[in-house]
Amino acid sequence: MFLTISTTGTPERPATDLGYLLHKHPDNAQTFSTSYGTAHVLYPEASAERCTAALLLEVDAVALVRRGKGKGRGGAPDAALAQYVNDRPYAASSLLAVALSAVFSSAMKGQCRAKPELPDQARPLSIEVPALPARGGADLVRKLFEPLGWTVTAEPVALDTEFPDWGDSRYVRLVLESDTLTLAEALRHLYVLLPVLDDAKHYWVAPDEVDKLLRAGEGWLPAHPEQKLITSRYLSRRWSLTREAMERLELVRLAEADDSDVEEIDNAVEDETETEAKPTSLSVQRRDAIISALKASGSARVLDLGCGQGQLVQALLKDPAFTEIVGVDVSMRALTIASRRLKLDRLGERQASRVKLLQGSLAYTDKRLKGYDAAVLCEVVEHLDLPRLPALEYAVFGAARPRTVLVTTPNVEYNVRWESLPAGHSRHSDHRFEWTREEFRAWAGAVAERHGYQAEFVAVGPDDPEVGPPTQMAVFTMKTDTADTTATATTDNTVNEKGAKAA
Repeated sequence: MFLTISTTGTPERPATDLGYLLHKHPDNAQTFSTSYGTAHVLYPEASAERCTAALLLEVDAVALVRRGKGKGRGGAPDAALAQYVNDRPYAASSLLAVALSAVFSSAMKGQCRAKPELPDQARPLSIEVPALPARGGADLVRKLFEPLGWTVTAEPVALDTEFPDWGDSRYVRLVLESDTLTLAEALRHLYVLLPVLDDAKHYWVAPDEVDKLLRAGEGWLPAHPEQKLITSRYLSRRWSLTREAMERLELVRLAEADDSDVEEIDNAVEDETETEAKPTSLSVQRRDAIISALKASGSARVLDLGCGQGQLVQALLKDPAFTEIVGVDVSMRALTIASRRLKLDRLGERQASRVKLLQGSLAYTDKRLKGYDAAVLCEVVEHLDLPRLPALEYAVFGAARPRTVLVTTPNVEYNVRWESLPAGHSRHSDHRFEWTREEFRAWAGAVAERHGYQAEFVAVGPDDPEVGPPTQMAVFTMKTDTADTTATATTDNTVNEKGAKAA
């Protein structure tokens, strides 16, 4: 990765002051170690009239994979080659942003002991990034940088100059020019917006990233017209962190408008409201109901079918009663996020042995799913087209055959109680259907009858006397005689297999 920062000057204000600001002498080429490679700082030109500092980041792709355990962009477990063959060593990303912060930390903070008057002075600046991933194209690049006082040149890079019909790649050559900004402001803009444009980070986004964003965004982010997009992408679309950041940015905006401190605005809320209990979200109530049903069934080895980003797996992992938890999902991206959420690479050996993530489709039988105490289908069935439900039914109830199966799904009758939901709309754009209580009970009863289970129904959430609960859950329990038959058949098959091997 490569980035240059240039400035011009006069004999009275020489351009070589850039060396003081960056704390890097123009006569020296310096090298710095980073977590994932080596950063070099050098000056291709350094005179009173013009000075250019260059940051060259050599990324060790192998170290990146080994330290990240295959996570992050280009590190999906199903694409082993992509872990090593990708654009990370060449295209500006969060790796370059972290290197900027590490190598030019004093400059980013606006500190200069040798010449303390320099950091507050605006100066002519020209910044060039030859290869910048821009998910959103050149238009988004301009929308992000122009409101900050930059003149933006974003030239799309062709996929292949020999084949112009192929069109442009997702990369641009970026040139930023301004004579109204300080160097510290420029570096903070880059620190935030490089990973925003790349729309990926090479490390797990933890809660402390909110503080980093607000520090780097001080003075410009609260009023930026693309504030929401910047915040969401910078925090890897983690909803809870994005909400926290947006709330804190709004406090900053209100404080600036009122010419007061943030603390004064924040303390304007009366103490009573701070002690008010927040209502428990439906998703938490749903997980609590599932865990209670699993414990009541005595299940220890549990399948989370359609585990998504791993919220239920995470909750089950906290309870030692569940000795083995397997999350299954068809989406590799969802499993990667789940792996990060669970911090699988940091778990101790004992905890790590309790959890496993598998890629698989619920429309097909899978030998890996046999022999478990329970299976959970939490808000899954409504995402399938109705003609595909029989395939899921057989894969779970006919082939895997856990002793207990829990299925939760929205109750469409309750939708009239959601003020923000337009009439006739589903709760989620990907829902292929939503059942009434009668429809769900009819489906569950037929499935239980066909496969030797009995079904009971549990209300999840407030049970409205007119329209019922927001979520309905069916608890399928394998009938005793069916379980005995299945166990006998399994034993007979095992004996036959051993006999065949001996023969």
